[in-house]
Amino acid sequence: MMLLSPAAERSQDGLLSVLGELLEAQSHCELFGLELGSGTGQHVVHFAQEMPFVTWQPSDIKEEARNSIRAYIGATKAKTVLEPVYLDASQPWEKWAGLPQSSCDIIIAINLLQYSPFSTAEGVFKGSGQILKQNGLLMTYGPYAINGTITPICNEQLDQTLRQMNPDWGLPDVDVLRQLAFSNGMRMERMIEMPESNKCLVFRKL
Repeated sequence: MMLLSPAAERSQDGLLSVLGELLEAQSHCELFGLELGSGTGQHVVHFAQEMPFVTWQPSDIKEEARNSIRAYIGATKAKTVLEPVYLDASQPWEKWAGLPQSSCDIIIAINLLQYSPFSTAEGVFKGSGQILKQNGLLMTYGPYAINGTITPICNEQLDQTLRQMNPDWGLPDVDVLRQLAFSNGMRMERMIEMPESNKCLVFRKL
């Protein structure tokens, strides 16, 4: 039942540290977070154990991923992780598992966009623009192109591999995402360099 992603294991502490810094000023509040494309569930239970002030809603389109998330919740006895829900981020926000407008303090999408068609990226930003509270944050993590350029060579090769697997996949461009954010009432606040040529992009709802 419990799926294991070595990439998730390698990235979880670095991501926890970024999240901790982003939410530190609100750590005295009770926050609500949504994870899009939760995958195995490793990230969300790791964050829950270290950030008890956030209640997390994990989600995934795949049933096997949702089963794995349930298994991680059971194994770690995570009290602040809700039952995983089916959520297709390319769909309009009204179909996002019944989440009301302005209900989330933070939305995270880890290694989702490069494995998705552009309609998913559009959906992530449109949906986040509706579901985030004012001043709420969207954090995306993964490898990116910048101004149409992909560096280093390992990311270029990854982009080619992804496009061979599915012509609609590939590394998203930071500038395109910045525009998508702007069109949906958000602005890109930070781009944080992460290990293995990845980045965290942080967008704030205005």
